Amino acid sequence: MSTFTYNKWLIGVIIVGLLAAFTIDWQRYMVEQANSTVETVMDYEDIVELAQIEGIPPADLFRQFKEAGVTSLAVYEATLEKLNKSGKITALPGAEILHQNRTGTLSDPFWRNLVAAGKIQAEDVYIVGQDQQVFREVMEDLSRRLGPGRVTLLAEGERPVLAAKANFEKVVKWNLGLPSEELAAVDQMGFYVIARPTNYTKVTPDDVNSVFQRLSPVKNLSAIIFSGEEVLGYPDLLPMTASYFKERHITLGMIEHPLQLQFLKQEGLTQLAAANNYQSARVYVIPKDEQPKLKAAEAILRWAVTDQERNIRINLLRRYDKPEPGKTLAETNLAYVSGVKQALVDEGYSLGRADTFRPYFPMPALLALVMFGATAAGVLLLSLICPFPARWQYILTAVLSVLLVLPILKGGGTLSRQMVALATASVFPALAMTWQLDRWRRMEADGHFNQPVALGRIITAGLGAVVVATFVSLSGGLYLGAVLSDIRFFLEMEIFRGVKLTFVAPLLLVTIIYLTRYNLFDNMQLTSPKDLWRQVKTILNYPVYMKTLLLVGAAAFAAWIFVGRSGHTAGVPVPAAELKLRALLEQAMYARPREKEFLIGHPAFLLAVMSIYRQWPRLFQYLLIVAATIAQGSLVETFAHLRTPVLMSTVRALDGLLLGAVIGIAAVVGVYVIQAVIARWGRGNATHE
Repeated sequence: MSTFTYNKWLIGVIIVGLLAAFTIDWQRYMVEQANSTVETVMDYEDIVELAQIEGIPPADLFRQFKEAGVTSLAVYEATLEKLNKSGKITALPGAEILHQNRTGTLSDPFWRNLVAAGKIQAEDVYIVGQDQQVFREVMEDLSRRLGPGRVTLLAEGERPVLAAKANFEKVVKWNLGLPSEELAAVDQMGFYVIARPTNYTKVTPDDVNSVFQRLSPVKNLSAIIFSGEEVLGYPDLLPMTASYFKERHITLGMIEHPLQLQFLKQEGLTQLAAANNYQSARVYVIPKDEQPKLKAAEAILRWAVTDQERNIRINLLRRYDKPEPGKTLAETNLAYVSGVKQALVDEGYSLGRADTFRPYFPMPALLALVMFGATAAGVLLLSLICPFPARWQYILTAVLSVLLVLPILKGGGTLSRQMVALATASVFPALAMTWQLDRWRRMEADGHFNQPVALGRIITAGLGAVVVATFVSLSGGLYLGAVLSDIRFFLEMEIFRGVKLTFVAPLLLVTIIYLTRYNLFDNMQLTSPKDLWRQVKTILNYPVYMKTLLLVGAAAFAAWIFVGRSGHTAGVPVPAAELKLRALLEQAMYARPREKEFLIGHPAFLLAVMSIYRQWPRLFQYLLIVAATIAQGSLVETFAHLRTPVLMSTVRALDGLLLGAVIGIAAVVGVYVIQAVIARWGRGNATHE
């Protein structure tokens, strides 16, 4: 039997790196624990409109929403369309005024005189003020948006009028600055203000100043969440915007992408976050097309899970537009908000101004030790695939470590950290399974499986083995969680890259390792590299039968499901039954375990132990071992989601182990019973004959 040596010095380096990783993960845990206040936000306009629909005084409805749990109101920029509806201004196309004059319906002498003087042009837009402050703000922002010479004041006094050279259908929808009246109203009612400004075309310093001058009277300004595809000041005036943010200690809101990967596209967003010393909060909003499909109870659970699992600290709540049975529309929305508040309080959060992470970056020396240990793990695995002298193992570990650590010591190293994280996610699950394979080989060589083994011993051995393998993989998760620990990854400004590869690579590595130790086509162990090559040739020359094609097709379908369900792209849809199972587990457990672990990987691990103790054909053993590897790879990959608190990722792994062990025991007992029934039935038939 060929032997594979585990280099104890490399194992020692791995342990040292693990201690450094644990130190970083502990620091990360403390940073995450200090970030526990959530801001619940609704749009100011939504509540005003709801008050109009229900016939409730707006002030009363705002008070009720505040008592229900709304901490903040979002204020958007005004548009001529919205101001027209509110009666604060009147905007008309010049063509309409001229039509009225021609048909004799233009009775106002003021307008008739302007038409007679030739001051009304069909292609222009005319704006009449009802509210002096609103009119002044509209004129100021229209002048900025349109540029000099395109906005003219035609009349002053109680009924001021201005003319704008612009397309009416377009200009009525333009954003025209944050309305001072709404900002002041929100401030006076005791809510936090979340401003939603947009950027300007060819933005100037005066444009940036104007936005923050409009915000200067607001005492309770909490955050700014920019609307549109650019942040204010992009591309050249971001430092100016950042200086205002830092001066007033404003939080930058970053809206999570619907696919849960980074953010909605806004140019300059991450640059502004860095310039604001990372005083940023992740924002979530249930997609507009999805919320009507969710019952209020489902949406409430969504908020609790989202805030807990993805470090969301600003909840932007949309209004429900249909009342629940037995409730008015206002009561429906108040109950929804109250339910969100209670769910968050039950999870240990407080409501108020959103917390932000302190700018955490781990010590370079600790990172260096982590990367040194991860490199040693990779070299150890390589030596277990293709053994080579120990001195070359040390040289390779040293050279790779220096190349990876040097960028970190120079103040950078994001790419090298991402490379190490990707390698870690592949190496540790493979190491966990390799150690078990070699242990089983030694037991088989010593004759442990020559005699029938009791079911209880199989279960005990399986549980011990899956626990050890899980903790080896968990070490890899702690490595991964540490090497990418800093505030940029917490906020998802930087991300782990290679999610789909981390699901496939451990399976390929374990396949290679298995083929270096066993022959798939008989129960003989390999003794030389020539045996491995002969096995590869046998696989390549295997006849293609219809059953082979069906097996390959089934494997391809399983791979499509397995890979397609990973990552954040819109891939294989999730069945409704599975969604219900997820919801049940989210309510029953602190961290919902992954189906790949408790439904596939861990049960397969216990069945693999059974297959080895009962000496099933090698091909069956191999398939079960590969299936068991799925859980180990999934466990480590969980830690690649840096937005998820490290404690939750750890508990998720342990929850998956516990639930998977229970299901695995049931699977082993079930197979044992089926085998016993078949054996008894076979003996009965033989006796009858």
